[in-house]
Amino acid sequence: LFRCHTCVLLAMFTAFKKIIKEKGQEPDELERQVSQALFDLEQSSTDLKADLADLHFLSAKEVEVGGKKAIIVFVPFRLLKSYHKIQLRLVRELEKKFSGKHVTIVAQRRILSKPGRKNRAAKQKRPVSRTLTAVHEAVLEDLVYPTDIVGKRTRVRTDGSKMLKVLLDPKDQANVEYKLETFSTVYKKLTGKDAIFEFPVLE
Repeated sequence: LFRCHTCVLLAMFTAFKKIIKEKGQEPDELERQVSQALFDLEQSSTDLKADLADLHFLSAKEVEVGGKKAIIVFVPFRLLKSYHKIQLRLVRELEKKFSGKHVTIVAQRRILSKPGRKNRAAKQKRPVSRTLTAVHEAVLEDLVYPTDIVGKRTRVRTDGSKMLKVLLDPKDQANVEYKLETFSTVYKKLTGKDAIFEFPVLE
């Protein structure tokens, strides 16, 4: 019994290596579950094992989408390309493990504020990739990956608020159409901006 208990603790400890939080922070229940799911896939899935071995994530959040839940997994920017290599298979497996909850993978990026009087540390030129606009654009691409964005339009409502219309490549419609509402909800959660995701109507 003692040996069995030790094995369980060891497995849990090993699974938690899949998440690396900022110093002093403990993973919450959802993050533990995501970490365990990634570890389990690494152990059991022959086609994901090698790629998952070097991957970890930073945090996870749950959002409400039309009465259901969706999970946002935040990964280090430097590992994003590695995640992209297996993203279709990985997301499919995670969605199975989380009983059909939609899963999205987004890189953790920092927005640098504009240089100004109060921001003395920002004397050096701010990288374009760290501007608010660039980060929000990157979030869009992360959300819909591997589907390409083929067009964007901003519509101004009568009250002056803006709505971004994002057109996705029709060749992926069958694979991602079920997730369009999730994309809108997650984008709003991460950026505070309204967006709708659609496929262009083919003549």
